[in-house]
Amino acid sequence: MLSLGFSLPHPSNNKLIITNKNQYNFRTNLAKVCSNNVNAAGDQLVTLPERLKHVAVIMDGHRRWAKNKGLTVKQGHRAGGEKIQVLTRLCSQWGVKVLTIFAFSTENWVRLKEEVDFLMKLFLELIGSQENLDEWTRDGRRVSFIGDKSILSKSLQKALAVMEERTKCNSGLHVIIAINYSGRHDILQATKSIASKVKNGHLTVKDIDQSLFEQELETYCAEFPEPDLLIRTSGEKRVSNFMLWQLAYTEFYFANKLFPDMEEADFMEALMSFKSRQRRYGGQKI
Repeated sequence: MLSLGFSLPHPSNNKLIITNKNQYNFRTNLAKVCSNNVNAAGDQLVTLPERLKHVAVIMDGHRRWAKNKGLTVKQGHRAGGEKIQVLTRLCSQWGVKVLTIFAFSTENWVRLKEEVDFLMKLFLELIGSQENLDEWTRDGRRVSFIGDKSILSKSLQKALAVMEERTKCNSGLHVIIAINYSGRHDILQATKSIASKVKNGHLTVKDIDQSLFEQELETYCAEFPEPDLLIRTSGEKRVSNFMLWQLAYTEFYFANKLFPDMEEADFMEALMSFKSRQRRYGGQKI
């Protein structure tokens, strides 16, 4: 769950073409995903699930991927960063409104200092890049960062603030990047904020309800703060202290591939899986 990236050329052998508001032609090896939906030209026709507004992803497997290939951990994180761009592009083309990326958790500080230092430098390199900033501004993407930023370097804090400020008025895909984030801490800080407001007389206990509580969570910055779909790679089946409140009714998709091994078709399969989900929220199917 430790890498992100912003720049990747479009693969030459994969082409995703808008045909109307809710369908795309996708020329690639997607027979497994949509084998029964082919047009006269032989293109795979993908019908999009309109209810899919917010996708969250836990990236897993960068170090194992690097070890399997005889590469360094640093190379593993960079490879994963490239795959984030593939998913970001797909979400933009699909019409997904929010993409949340778990880039670095509060628990990740226990990793080797060399790895942590590299990741912090990588974040600064990618987020602080003028080229990346211009690209995301041009593409209309909005970027927000959640997590405890207070212990990050001053230079990284500044880069995060600049990226948020430059993209805050954009109306395209809203990318939320969780750095030094903890779901438990998010709930705890919201609780403390409400308690402080009650103590100072700005709120009463009777004012506290689910809506008010959610306004204090870090994800309140998003139009759709609760993920519809969570994708986790490398065969792991846990949430790892990620968005614990927000994932209450999220649909989960677990991929066996390591994150750097995920290809465009794999991400498409994950997104397409949402079509078959029957969301009841404890009641009737929606």
